[in-house]
Amino acid sequence: MQVKSQRTWIKNPLDCLDPAYAGGIVIQNDLIVELIRAGEQPLQSVDEVVDAHEHVLIPGLINSHHHFYQTLTRAFPAALNKNLFPWLQSLYPVWARLTPEMIATSTQIALCELLLSGCTTASDHHYLFPNGLEHAIDIQVEQATKLGIRVHLTRGSMSLGEDQGGLPPRTTIQTDREILDDSQRLIKAYHQYKDGAMTRIALAPCSPFSVSEELMRATADLAQELDVRLHTHLAETHDETDFCIKMFGVRPVDYLERVGWLNNRTWLAHGIHFNDEEIARLGKANVGIAHCPSSNMLLASGQCPTIALQEAGCPVGLGVDGSASNDGSNMIGEVRQALLLQRLRYGAEEITHQKAFEWATIGSAGCLGRDDIGKIAVGKQADIALFKLDEIRFAGAGSPVAALLLCGATKADKVMVAGKWRVLEGQIVGVDMNQLMAKQITLAADLARA
Repeated sequence: MQVKSQRTWIKNPLDCLDPAYAGGIVIQNDLIVELIRAGEQPLQSVDEVVDAHEHVLIPGLINSHHHFYQTLTRAFPAALNKNLFPWLQSLYPVWARLTPEMIATSTQIALCELLLSGCTTASDHHYLFPNGLEHAIDIQVEQATKLGIRVHLTRGSMSLGEDQGGLPPRTTIQTDREILDDSQRLIKAYHQYKDGAMTRIALAPCSPFSVSEELMRATADLAQELDVRLHTHLAETHDETDFCIKMFGVRPVDYLERVGWLNNRTWLAHGIHFNDEEIARLGKANVGIAHCPSSNMLLASGQCPTIALQEAGCPVGLGVDGSASNDGSNMIGEVRQALLLQRLRYGAEEITHQKAFEWATIGSAGCLGRDDIGKIAVGKQADIALFKLDEIRFAGAGSPVAALLLCGATKADKVMVAGKWRVLEGQIVGVDMNQLMAKQITLAADLARA
């Protein structure tokens, strides 16, 4: 028996990013099928009307870089007040003790926090596969499917241990063959190529200082063969540049080109320390950049040259980065951080609230290689977030949509992914949050003591 299509009108929002849908939007199944101007009605009858007169309506936010497992080591004492390399060295031995249960719970925590902050698509960079954790990505797929959030999960890797000149301890690395075989397995098992995909897999060696040159090349070849995207950290700190020159004889962008990564299949986390010539080359190749403002500030890494990269031709998106270098997973909060940090570099007239929202939506979608999400338009996926302005911080605000960033929104009231409500009245549908948080706290304490 054929199920009747459900048409829902999200009616008359308090404010939105575009007057083209000031009267709301109509959703049918998982797609946006009509935009309503102020004072107008849908062209066809609808089955349900959702009154949004108290809500600011925005496209679902897209997180283009994260490390879900790091929710277990927020504000970790041994890692406080350190720059990237010593920060990593203090945490790698801790992360080497992760268990499957910890991966499952930390993934749930990260995804719930993202959903509650208006995020509908999340990319995670998981690169730790010690003994017993070989199926970490499978666990993440399972948890994301339960929560109904769209994910781009990257099969990360580390193959260059401390004794080979890398940063990670040997207990956290794998052989090139193990990494490549598992990458193929995961793509075959989970990657969805079609528009509207809920799960995609990308290949993501952790960084130039944690994998071999041979693995970087082989990963690029595999990504091209199987038509998936590539992701890694690059140009996050000056230490990384010095490491590349010492280890490989070239700067990071030169190394990227040498191993076959300088193309439009690639998006990079951070992208801070580029010179003008490198920015031009990245733009010409349409390499995406995931800007992670909170992490860059916390680790004192620097400021991503977002506008210069965009003008050169790079898609620029936003990521919360790991919840041990943020130390949270709040996506609407990250949009505010990007707005404020980038104004220091480019000024208030250049970095508007609309620009910040653009990075967190169509910019991040571009990093992930998607044009079916990131925008409220006919034919796009029905991924939306609705925020109320009923907290004291918003009292007296003039522009509701600008107030989300300028006054510091932290929590969405309703979030829809692929036409289904995943957050209602500020609560994740079907999740006992108190129970989940209690489990996370216990596991984090176990990890710290181990």
